[in-house]
Parts: sequence; structure tokens; C-alpha cells
Amino acid sequence: METLAKLFGGQARVKIMRLFLLNNESVFEVEDVVSRSRVTKANSRKEINALHAMGFIKQKNVVHEGTRGAKKKVPAWQLDSSFPYINSIRDLLVDPSLLLREDLSQRFKQIGKIKLMIVSGIFIGSEKSRVDILIVGDKLKKNIIQQIVKSLESEIGKELDYVVLDSEEFKYRIDMYDKLVCDIMDLPHEKIVDNGQLSTYISKKK
Repeated sequence: METLAKLFGGQARVKIMRLFLLNNESVFEVEDVVSRSRVTKANSRKEINALHAMGFIKQKNVVHEGTRGAKKKVPAWQLDSSFPYINSIRDLLVDPSLLLREDLSQRFKQIGKIKLMIVSGIFIGSEKSRVDILIVGDKLKKNIIQQIVKSLESEIGKELDYVVLDSEEFKYRIDMYDKLVCDIMDLPHEKIVDNGQLSTYISKKK
């Protein structure tokens, strides 16, 4: 119980743990952890050291080639699959229903007029999904969408696949039976925002 009590030591630790859990075969250097989790370098080092000491992650060395062909070993870390509580922790930190309960519509409300917003993939625990988020609307601010997605990625611990379309392009793709859009609509998903217009348009095409 002492180890479990230490594991959840704040938001920074949760972000970093999710990063390793959802990318269990990847090896991360400190800089990778900083950029992916958006945790400061000092805090990243602190949490990495704590998680390593507990046996949650294991250290590996990666080799970088420097100037004049000189090679340098740099420490990196990977999830240790032999950690005894790994499955229980994964269930707690990578629970799709918890991710979905976050008010995603509120996060994206400032991006413009959303007509349809769908989540799938990581948010519903589906490995068959083509994307994690589909947003359809008008006058959407794509730079703000990118910032919000990056923030979500840092919290979830995994890169998100997302598609942003304006209403006319979405309708055109539906008319052309575009494979990506058809797959998104046919495979399991959850509608976070739906003003009814596009859903009606889709139903008429079937």
C-alpha cells in the first residue's frame, strides 16, 4: 500500500504515468517526457526518479551520435511491464469513461461554431477507430484546436488523431462516400456535440 500511496503524487505524476502506460513499448528521454507531458524539466526529472525507484519504469541508455562521429550514451526510460500493480494502475489511469466524462464540449467551445463533434478511439476504448476526435463546423479556429488537442495529449499521455472539417467539406465527403468519414461514422463513436443538421443529412444519404 505504501508504494500505491506514493504513485499518485499529483497531476504531474499522473500525466507522466499515463505517457508510459499508453506508450508501453516506447523509450523516452527527459526531453521527450517534458514535451509530451508538458511538465517542467525539473518536475519531470523528479517524477522519473521517483517512478524509477518504485520500479514502475526501467532505465535504458540510448546512443546519440555527436560531432565528428563521437557517440554519447543518454539515459532514457521505459515502462517496466513486470511492475506488480501495472494492470490495476492502467485500469485507474487509462479508464476511457473517465476521459470521456471530462467536459470536452466546454474545452472546445471557443473554437467557433461546432455542428458535430464525435469522439472515438482512446475515448471509448476502441482500437478499431480511425480517429479519436472529429470536429465539424464553420469558421473554426484551427490554431486554437491544435492548442487544445496538445493540452489533452499531455493529460492523456498519448498523441491523438483528429480531423477538422467545415460543414460543406463534410457534406461533400459524405456525398462521395469518403472512406475516412464513412469509417468514422460507421465504427463505434460518441457524439459530444450534435445540432441535428448534419446527422439528418447523413441519415438521408443512407
